[in-house]
Amino acid sequence: MTTTLRPGTALRGLAGDAETTGIFDELSRREVRRAVLTAVAVPGYQVPFGSREMPVARGWGSGGLQVTLALVGSEDRLKVIDQGEDAGVNAANLRRLVCGQAGCEEVTDTREATLVQSRHRIPETPMTEDQVLVLQVPVPEPLRGVVSDMREQRRMHAEADYAEMWVSLYEDIVRNGVVTRSAGYPCLVNGRYVISPTPIPRFDVPKLDHSAHLTLFGAGREKRIYAVPPHTLVEPLTFEDVPFEVEHTPGAACRHCGSAGTYLVEEPAQDGTVHWVCSDTDHCARNRTEEDR
Repeated sequence: MTTTLRPGTALRGLAGDAETTGIFDELSRREVRRAVLTAVAVPGYQVPFGSREMPVARGWGSGGLQVTLALVGSEDRLKVIDQGEDAGVNAANLRRLVCGQAGCEEVTDTREATLVQSRHRIPETPMTEDQVLVLQVPVPEPLRGVVSDMREQRRMHAEADYAEMWVSLYEDIVRNGVVTRSAGYPCLVNGRYVISPTPIPRFDVPKLDHSAHLTLFGAGREKRIYAVPPHTLVEPLTFEDVPFEVEHTPGAACRHCGSAGTYLVEEPAQDGTVHWVCSDTDHCARNRTEEDR
């Protein structure tokens, strides 16, 4: 299957010059942008790049930060979320850092953003072809759990030999009756490369399939960038007799907006009880506003 990139999308201008920011020089930006273009041309392929030192520790979003700084401009509207929350410490600090350097506008509404950087969540609101999603990646190699030798990992990717991954999933089913892997569920992109979609929950994996927006994955510590271009086939690895399932708790609904069709997380109350709330705070707040109206 070939991937078609339609003109007029958020991919425009990736090959051009970009504005320079104080913590990321122009040569670094160009290198990252070239790596992004290669990643878009070969969906799912991990493109190496010269990861720079960032004012955040490696493993805490330095790869996503570099991709964001390489793409953002003063006319962009940036949204940063951490586990779906706009007000998280990580999200607030990264948003303030990028906007302070690039002079772009801060937003919390997914519909208004041109660039969304996220840690471990894909927004509930469907994104459009004029938007780019950047995901922070702690461990980009999906084969690391089954093969420790890096040379063997590269060979397996080159030959599309993912037998060890299938065996690992089969053993999980034999031991537990179901596939217990939740975050970072392995996916086959464009029928060719298996990727780790970062520690997003399984609930978000179907959102990658034929999505209208461009999704970029940046791993600063591992020095890798890969991509899922718009309208690309993304299939979670599963067996015909064991269908892929997302997280779901029967009867659970958000205590604030009443939604039962979003990704819910537990929120302890002062009286010791546990309530369910939407992980995506922007989506939850919008649901409450519309309900009030």
